Amino acid sequence: MTVGVSANGPARPRPAEKIQPTPEVGLDFPREWIEFVDPANSEHLIAADLTWLLSRWTCVFGTPACQGILSDRPDDGCCSHGAFMSGKEDRKRLEASVKMLTPEDWQLMDKAKNVGGKVTKQGYLDVDELEEEPALRTRRFDGACIFLNRPDFEGGAGCALHTMALRKGIEPLEVKPDVCWQLPIRRTMEWVDRPDGVQILRTTITEYDRRGWGSGGLDLAWYCTSSPDAHVAARPVWQSYAAELKELLGEPAYEALARHCKRREGLGLIAIHPATVNADRMKADAPISDQSA
Repeated sequence: MTVGVSANGPARPRPAEKIQPTPEVGLDFPREWIEFVDPANSEHLIAADLTWLLSRWTCVFGTPACQGILSDRPDDGCCSHGAFMSGKEDRKRLEASVKMLTPEDWQLMDKAKNVGGKVTKQGYLDVDELEEEPALRTRRFDGACIFLNRPDFEGGAGCALHTMALRKGIEPLEVKPDVCWQLPIRRTMEWVDRPDGVQILRTTITEYDRRGWGSGGLDLAWYCTSSPDAHVAARPVWQSYAAELKELLGEPAYEALARHCKRREGLGLIAIHPATVNADRMKADAPISDQSA
């Protein structure tokens, strides 16, 4: 995975100052979709949001464009609240990942140690409430996720787990909590009955917008998928997030999706993501000196 693609991953120095954010686009706009059957499973139907997958969104954490989700903590990116664990496998992956971290990767490692000097689960996980049920999430320390390296860290700001993955040359999705590596892709799965009575699994791949967080999503100070300031990538999401999409869909389904995206791109998308449209417009209107900077 390349630098700048995965949320809050790369270690970068603190930006000198934040840019004045461009107004976010609204939540309701036309989207183009495609449905196709998984080549590896005839009972698996995939519905993919082409408007999102062909957008030019990219993670801008660590740059002047990222405003953070809390107005008083812009350097946190989207790590202010910590990450809820999705289940047993997610917890096991995080436990294994923590064992691979070094002080060079993780600024707050000492804060997760017990009196005997050993990193413990209690040091990096907390019990919290999720939909009125107890749930585990990464512990918050001094206002943000304990795995978030702050701007003053010698190794650079960003997710300690992501930094470690880059150092070891592995995909960050192999070491990060599910919610961290999947965002801002939203996958939902449901069994549906066709008119002939046959039941199939329908997987939907789309943008994790503000509504994806429930009512609280509308209270976030800033959100990147709606911001033209984050729609500045050289490659569309279906390419930059290839590793994540393969993990979510399986390789055969991703290859089919890639073919559809490539063909649609060649034909020309009708319902282009408005944040990408606005970003392109701002780039076209910028002085030549700014575009070459």
